[in-house]
Amino acid sequence: MATDERPSFAEGFGQVSRTVGTVFRYLLLASTLFGLVVLSILLVYVTNDAIQPLTADAGWHLTFLLTLVLPTLAAGGYLAWSNLDALKFGATTLGLFVVGLLFSGGVAIIFVEVLEPLVWFAYVIALAAAVVVTVALQQRSRQLPFLPRFALAMLAFYLSLFGFPGIVGSYVGLPQLLPSVATLVLFAPIVPLDWIQLTLTVGVFAATPVALYASNISDRRTGLLAGAAALATVAASAVVGPAVVGVGPIPSVVLASVAVVPTAAYVGGTAVTREQARIGLVLPVVIVVGALAGEVLVDTLGYAGPQSWVDWQFLTSDHSGTAVDAGLYPAIAGSILLMLTVAGLSFPIGVGAALYLEEYAPDNRYTRFIDVNISNLAGVPSVVYGLLGLGLFVTRLGQPSGTILVGGATLALLILPIVIISAREAIRSVPDEMRQASYGMGATRWQTMKNVVLPRAFPGILTGTILALGRAIGETAPLIMIGAPNVLFSFPSELSSKVSAMPLQVYSWASYFATADFYEKAVPAGVVVLVTVLLAMNSVAIVLRNRYERET
Repeated sequence: MATDERPSFAEGFGQVSRTVGTVFRYLLLASTLFGLVVLSILLVYVTNDAIQPLTADAGWHLTFLLTLVLPTLAAGGYLAWSNLDALKFGATTLGLFVVGLLFSGGVAIIFVEVLEPLVWFAYVIALAAAVVVTVALQQRSRQLPFLPRFALAMLAFYLSLFGFPGIVGSYVGLPQLLPSVATLVLFAPIVPLDWIQLTLTVGVFAATPVALYASNISDRRTGLLAGAAALATVAASAVVGPAVVGVGPIPSVVLASVAVVPTAAYVGGTAVTREQARIGLVLPVVIVVGALAGEVLVDTLGYAGPQSWVDWQFLTSDHSGTAVDAGLYPAIAGSILLMLTVAGLSFPIGVGAALYLEEYAPDNRYTRFIDVNISNLAGVPSVVYGLLGLGLFVTRLGQPSGTILVGGATLALLILPIVIISAREAIRSVPDEMRQASYGMGATRWQTMKNVVLPRAFPGILTGTILALGRAIGETAPLIMIGAPNVLFSFPSELSSKVSAMPLQVYSWASYFATADFYEKAVPAGVVVLVTVLLAMNSVAIVLRNRYERET
């Protein structure tokens, strides 16, 4: 019958074949697995050279097998069999704390070596004063048009940060008539101790999200108590850290703010909202207790551990002409400062451009031309951006070569197309019905963008930005082209200081110091540290993406 006949061709697609589709699917799977296996073998090879696990005593391996590996496998297997949600909760808790430790180390380096806590405290106070004035102006001057209110807000920030006439007056030779709030704090006769300054700034920044998170779960009173408890934990760490862990007050405050408080808030909130997942805490407890027990046993029994090149000395030492004494400390600090500069330049410009192109720009030849060029720029080799930075910032604008500002601006140009594309995709994913509902309630376009579109798209925007920063932190060619030093023995102290980076340091070890010792010791150790930082950044992006997908 005619109804039983099935056409062999689909218009515009050719002959339909299920077999061809199945073969193509398995070919894609095979190629993906092949790439993952090859990459895993390479990473295992490099990690083996850096960690050297086979150099440990057999007793060391047996001790940690009994105290750490087997209990972890048993706990993980039980959770996977009985409660997969609890297993995810336990693994996320442990991963959050480990990633927090990595980032807290980077933040601590900045406050210990680069930025004085008093300078940070002064400018935070200045920004806070400007925010208070701006909010007061907005509440009392709502009858004013938008542009005058915006001008008054910008004036409040300028006077609070720079005084009058400030940096503009310095360019034309005018004397300083009114000091800024930051200057008043810097030269105050009495200032709090360094750890108190960080507690009142970094600690407050950590306690505020905890208070909001607890308020959303329970009520406002609970949120205030949770925020106060978080701030008290940060303050207590300045005393507990030096006494128990042997870490100074400043790193202790940073560690508590970046790693301990967020992890504790996540554990507490999840334990309250998802009671069936509480048992997942068994996994991190087993891992931590097993690691500590194994460490105590191997020290008591006298078993020697692996002769790893990635140790505390490697992470906290400067460069040296010998591989045994070579360290990555200045390069780590340089990478952190570069990423802060890149994020500060690329994020507002990229998100602003994406918001304009998606929500405000008309659909004409000009915008379509911009779209095509942004897509093309995302695929341009990084060395081309290095040449662009050299020609624009160094040759044309006369900036010193190899500085934090020039390097950060060059890397910002590199990832700017990626940030714009990812931000546009996140903004485009917001349903149009939400915009129409906002307009139907009488909101303006700006109010719709601020209160509806950006909050909904922010997780996607942040995910794309973090992944773009992950690409920037591993780039070497742009830094070479702008004249960044391969080896740096001192820490950069300002934007005009010379700066190196982790990939540039590893490159110099593999080229200028091309000896067997550097190839077998320093280079693998530097690669492992760099890959660990990349994995930490990518893990944050993955967690944000998964959380956003669950919410949508």
